[in-house]
Amino acid sequence: MVQSMTGYGRSEALLKEGRLIFEIRSLNGKNADISIKSPLLPKDKEIEVRKYLAETLVRGTIDVFITWEPNAAESARSINEDLAAAYYGQMRALAEKLGIPDPYEASAPMEVLSSLLRLPDVLDLRKQDVITQENWPLAEKALKEAAEHLREFRQREGEALRKDVTQKVQTILGFVDEMESYEKERIDAIREELLKKFDEASLPLDRQRLEQEMIYYLEKLDINEEKVRLRQHCHYYLDTLENEPASGRKLGFIAQEMGREINTTGSKANHAGIQKIVVRMKDELEKIKEQSLNIL
Repeated sequence: MVQSMTGYGRSEALLKEGRLIFEIRSLNGKNADISIKSPLLPKDKEIEVRKYLAETLVRGTIDVFITWEPNAAESARSINEDLAAAYYGQMRALAEKLGIPDPYEASAPMEVLSSLLRLPDVLDLRKQDVITQENWPLAEKALKEAAEHLREFRQREGEALRKDVTQKVQTILGFVDEMESYEKERIDAIREELLKKFDEASLPLDRQRLEQEMIYYLEKLDINEEKVRLRQHCHYYLDTLENEPASGRKLGFIAQEMGREINTTGSKANHAGIQKIVVRMKDELEKIKEQSLNIL
């Protein structure tokens, strides 16, 4: 099944003191570039988590966010009452020393408390010990659920990608078939142009030798091999897309080979109609390459 590298997954672990929220986001990346953007994960679990994510998500720029939301009782216990009282006393003393009105006398009690709670370190929100050995199984389960949700997201996005690039490759195959209708006209036009130049030169010609040289020249401009190889690359791309997991890198290489055959066809074409088709094929191929970068 085709998967996109772009995805998002979220899950929660309900603990006695509150809840842990795990969020995982992934974007395009050549390898598994994992960044854990939280101090909550214990250091002794980090290697284990990175290994699991690399095996499960394979590759991409992967960001892991862990948020702690304590319940009401836990939040209340996290207030540093002594520090808040010290701030309050110092502010009143400073106002008296500077000879300015006491900022707290004219304020409502709840406003005073609210302003104190915003001062540094009054609320102790540093929860490095939230994840412990005892609750790690719950936290690990939530982490894996978030990763699984991300994989499901990737699969949905991947199905849309599969349909899009398949349609574009089929369009290129249609263009190759369309070029066939110009082939006789192209060869006849090249032959006539060469004969016209020789006639204009008014030089004695060995017609038999001329025909031999013309055949050699036309063989150099023949694009049948390019068309055959381009068709093969297109079918190989579709087969890889359908049957090989995590094929994004390989698809990128196949698209490069498709580009080489298209470019060679354009350089040999010598025909306005085929040149236009080549331009359209290049346009479709660039879209395929862009989409391939997001395929896992």
